[in-house]
Amino acid sequence: MAEGHRPPILCVDDEQNILDGLSRTLRALYTVETALGGEQGIEALRTKGPFVAVISDLRMPGMSGVEFLSRARLISPDTVRVLLTGHGDMEAAITAVNDGNIFRFLTKPCSTEILAKSLAACAEQNRLVTSERVLLQQTLRGSIQALTDILALAEPAAFGRATRVRQSVVRLMEYFGATETWPVEVAAMLSQIGYVTLPPGAQEKVYRGDPLSDAERQMLDRIPKVIEQILANIPRLETVRDILRGHFLKFDRTSASTDIASWGARALKIAVEYDMIEAQGGAQMHPFDVLRSRDGWYDPVILQAFAELHGSRRQEVVVHELRLRDLAVGMSFDEDVTSVRGLLLIARGQEVTPGLLERVRNFSSELGIREPIRMVVRPVAQPELQPVQQSA
Repeated sequence: MAEGHRPPILCVDDEQNILDGLSRTLRALYTVETALGGEQGIEALRTKGPFVAVISDLRMPGMSGVEFLSRARLISPDTVRVLLTGHGDMEAAITAVNDGNIFRFLTKPCSTEILAKSLAACAEQNRLVTSERVLLQQTLRGSIQALTDILALAEPAAFGRATRVRQSVVRLMEYFGATETWPVEVAAMLSQIGYVTLPPGAQEKVYRGDPLSDAERQMLDRIPKVIEQILANIPRLETVRDILRGHFLKFDRTSASTDIASWGARALKIAVEYDMIEAQGGAQMHPFDVLRSRDGWYDPVILQAFAELHGSRRQEVVVHELRLRDLAVGMSFDEDVTSVRGLLLIARGQEVTPGLLERVRNFSSELGIREPIRMVVRPVAQPELQPVQQSA
């Protein structure tokens, strides 16, 4: 343990003298927070965490230790859980361990040496769990972002859609307060990867919503299987694959749940199909009217939230027509960028990054780009520009 660093732990018991004893025993190695009973423990987890470990007595009035630690798992899944129990409660303790909710259980009275060793194991377990989460959330997501950025050069239409869909699901997760966001975000980024197997003509038809031939329709129907095959050999993507598999299905109220895979699939389906409808253009009905007309296809709660968020976003943004030389990092393309010969170079929705800005300028010198380009700009970022269109 690093000098000067005392990992935070939470001790929960219904007897104050036991909490005082635990605090005196452990305060040299840990920052100790105490809670008198399960309800105070839940409040401490919500307001004073995160903790590397939580120790709870088994027998407490109102809320047992097993019930408290089960709830603690939902509130703070990375916090390692320890149950203190008497010899007469061994069966309940073993059941708690076998159910997967408890990392360790200790019998009372527990020596300082055993308690210290157990908490050291908890701290190491917490380190491993959080390190893996960082790996998944940052390294894996960053690698996939790099992959999709590269593929966007070859297939700008498909991966421009992936960018817009990702932006939509991120806003939905913020709206619903989702805590484990990376599987849904990665699924959105990968949602169009199967379309690289389509011939260029078929890809263009899919992007524009044009009618497909029977052969092209058959290729499109194989996309879910293609995605499975592409991602099958990448570890730690089981939840992502579940989301991608589920977003091709219609909403089923009887099987819908709040777990991230089920919720993510329903949110992704709405975001993808909204973008497909909007890309068709020229439709007499607003995209949300089309979605609402498809009775039973979508989760109505997520659809309503998506409609509200879409409306609030349109009120926030300002659209400008800019020359290539005026583009800046942080802006987003509000329209497809094409060459003077009509070749699609960048799909709408993509954000301007330093690398993308360099590529745009290279495209301009080699292929020529139609200007001006319609760009989304935050008003505070460019107050001197006069908007040509402000979304209602």
